[in-house]
Amino acid sequence: MSDQRRQAGLWLSTLILFAINILNFYDRTVPAALVEPMRKEFGLNDTQIGLLTSAFIWFYAIVGLPLGLIADRWSRKKLLAWGVVVWTALTASTGLATTYAFLFFSRIGVGLGEAACAPTATSWLGDLFPANQRSRVLALFMMGVPIGGALGYFFGGPIAQAYGWRAAMVSAALPGLLLVPALLILREPERGASEPSDRTTFRRHEALATTSIWNILRIPTLWWIIASGALLNFCAYVFATFLPAFLTRVHGLSVANSGKAAGTLYLLGGVLGGVLSGRVGDYVVHRGKDGRMLCAAVMALITVPLACIGILQPRGSLLLATVFLGLMYVSLSSYYGFVYSAIQDFVAPNQRASTMAIYFMAMYICGASFGPLLTGKLSDLLAHRAAAAAGSSVVTEVFRAVGLQRAMLVIPFLSVALAFVLYMGSRTIVADAERRQSITEGVLATSD
Repeated sequence: MSDQRRQAGLWLSTLILFAINILNFYDRTVPAALVEPMRKEFGLNDTQIGLLTSAFIWFYAIVGLPLGLIADRWSRKKLLAWGVVVWTALTASTGLATTYAFLFFSRIGVGLGEAACAPTATSWLGDLFPANQRSRVLALFMMGVPIGGALGYFFGGPIAQAYGWRAAMVSAALPGLLLVPALLILREPERGASEPSDRTTFRRHEALATTSIWNILRIPTLWWIIASGALLNFCAYVFATFLPAFLTRVHGLSVANSGKAAGTLYLLGGVLGGVLSGRVGDYVVHRGKDGRMLCAAVMALITVPLACIGILQPRGSLLLATVFLGLMYVSLSSYYGFVYSAIQDFVAPNQRASTMAIYFMAMYICGASFGPLLTGKLSDLLAHRAAAAAGSSVVTEVFRAVGLQRAMLVIPFLSVALAFVLYMGSRTIVADAERRQSITEGVLATSD
C-alpha cells in the first residue's frame, strides 16, 4: 500500500509540474495568436513583432542561469512557485498596454518569471524517476510546449475576436491562481533520490560533482547539444510566432480560425512527437547511450522535406499545407524527449538544474531570440522586394503574405544543420556518460 501511495505521489507531482509547463507555454504563446489585431492597433511591422518575442527570450535566458544555480542549492518548489506568480501577474498586465513600449516591457517581465520553470521542473523530475524512465516522463513534461501553445491559439484567437485581445491576455493568467497552491502541497524529492546508490554514496559523489559552471562546460557533448538547441529553438520560435499570421495572410483565415488551426497543429503534432520520442527514447537507451541523439538527428532530417512542402503550398491548398506542417511539427517536437533525457545521462543529479540553465541560456540567446526577429526582418525585406518587382510603391497585404511565406523557409534550411550537430553529439555522448559512471563507481569503491 505504501508503494502504491508512493507511485501516486510521483505521478501527482508529475502532473502538476506538467500543468505548470502547459501554463508556461500558454502564456508565452498567446501573444502569437494575437499578432494581427495587435499589429493593426499599434501599426507594427514584422520586425517589431519579432522583437517582442526576442526581448522576452533575451531576458528569460539571462535570468535563467542564476535561477538554475539557485535551484541546485535552494528549494525548487519555492523558486518555481514565485516564478508562476511573477509571470502570470505580468501576463495579465499586458492587457493594460496602450503603447508598444508597455507591450515590450511587460513581455520582459513574463520572461523573468518563466525562467524558473524548466531548470527547477526538469531537475525535480530527474530525482523522481530512474534513467530508464526519463525519456517518457520528460517527453510528457515537454508536451506542455505543444499543448500550452495549442491552448494559447485555441482560446487566444476566439477570445480576442469576441472580446478583444486585452481580454485574451488577462484570461491567460487565471490558471495560476489554482496551480500555485497545488504546487505548494507537493513534497519535493531529495537530490539524487532516483540514483542507484545509497545516500552516503550520493553525498560523496555530490562532493566530487560540484555545480561549478566550468566543470559543466568541460563536457564535450553539452556543446553539441547547446548548438542543437539554438538551431531547434530558432525554428520553433519562428513557427510559433508567425504560424497564425502565416495562415491568415497566405491562406486567408480569420484571426479566430487561424488560432484554431494553429492550435490543432500544435496539439496533434506536439503530442505525437512527444509520445514517439518518449517510447523510442526509452527503448533505444538500452542499446546504447548514443541512441537518443541518433534518433533526434534522423527526425531533424525528416523535418526538411515536410517543412518545404507545407510552407510552399499556394492559397487554396490549406488542407495540404496544414497536414505537412503538422507532420513537420511531429518530427521537430520529438527533439525534446530524445535530447532532454540524454542530457541527464552525462551529468550528476546536483548538476541538472545548472546544466539545463546553461543550456537554456545559450540556446535561447543564440537561437530563439534571433529566430522571430531575423525572420521578421527577412519577411519585411522580401515583402518590399515583391512589391518592387510588381511595380508597386505600397507594400499591401498580398506582398506581406509573399514575404512571410518565403521567410519561413529558414525552418527546413536550419533543420539540415540541426541534424548534423545532433549526429556529432551522438559521437561524444558515450564517452561522457562513461566518464560520469566511472566517477560514480570510484565513489562506490571508496565507500566500500
